[in-house]
Amino acid sequence: MKLLIHQSSLRRVEVPLRQVGIPLEMYVTGDDGITRFDGQEVANSAIDPEAIWLSLDVWEKKHMAPFITAALSALALKWVQTFNAGMDSPIFKQIFDRGVRMSASSAQSISIAEFVLAQVVAEWHPQAQYRDAQRAHEWKRIRFRELSETQWLIIGYGNIGREVARRAHGFGAKVIGARRSAGLDEFAERVVTLADVPALLPCADIVVLACALNDETRDLANAAFFAAMKTDSVLVNIGRGGLVDEVALVGALAADRPRLAILDVFREEPLPKESALWDHPKIRVSAHTSSAGSGAQARGDRLFLDNLARYLRGGALLNEVNEKSF
Repeated sequence: MKLLIHQSSLRRVEVPLRQVGIPLEMYVTGDDGITRFDGQEVANSAIDPEAIWLSLDVWEKKHMAPFITAALSALALKWVQTFNAGMDSPIFKQIFDRGVRMSASSAQSISIAEFVLAQVVAEWHPQAQYRDAQRAHEWKRIRFRELSETQWLIIGYGNIGREVARRAHGFGAKVIGARRSAGLDEFAERVVTLADVPALLPCADIVVLACALNDETRDLANAAFFAAMKTDSVLVNIGRGGLVDEVALVGALAADRPRLAILDVFREEPLPKESALWDHPKIRVSAHTSSAGSGAQARGDRLFLDNLARYLRGGALLNEVNEKSF
């Protein structure tokens, strides 16, 4: 089987790849951005693998060209493993429409979940005030808000949303998840559908947007959404920037519905330097960094190896994409 892989990824998984049970021939895109097969340079248009691993290395090193070209044109291609959790990029739909199997990533779920909890805790537990009192040698009791007994509404109860719920549940919070289909989950009191969200917003202390961006969810958090939110609540968006009407959000913050917005994703990225969101006192800005946890890369490696073994056996893939993923 022929595989297209980045050299940095290959260095980490070379030993287990030798143990997959069948010979692997590899197109390897080097740290110089050039793809080689058996040591010989190959033009992007001539790369024809059966499988492609779009790993984190490809994104970070900006070596997308050979991978995307092959994904959209390789005749032998049957499977693509990507590091992306969301499938909102039109390129993924084009690949899927070719009849190619695709599997998304859950490797960043833990990183994103920890980011969400850390951001909320940082706002409710006044760390800056503690440090100020220490520097002033001031013995001062400072009150803080507990997460215990708070109400969380997590919109998008997939891999990421469930990991957020797991951690919030650990603090004693009460969680309701929302997704396409209702159901039961050990970390949530209820799992409802998106149609139930408007009725739940007035009770939620924390609203987390962790859903995919599609025609159903675009501008989900709009003026009506914010008007229904509880006064003094917190909005956290770690999904996609297009989920939030940013103009409506600024207006809603003036009425403390929500009181605070923690935004890791934006409609335009990088966020322009001239954007008013940078300096808004009720907005916390981070640069799409919630997935940058120290363990995400290793989990991505393990997921690829697991799915490769499943693919070679002809079995079901973890996080396999279907028509509803777009």
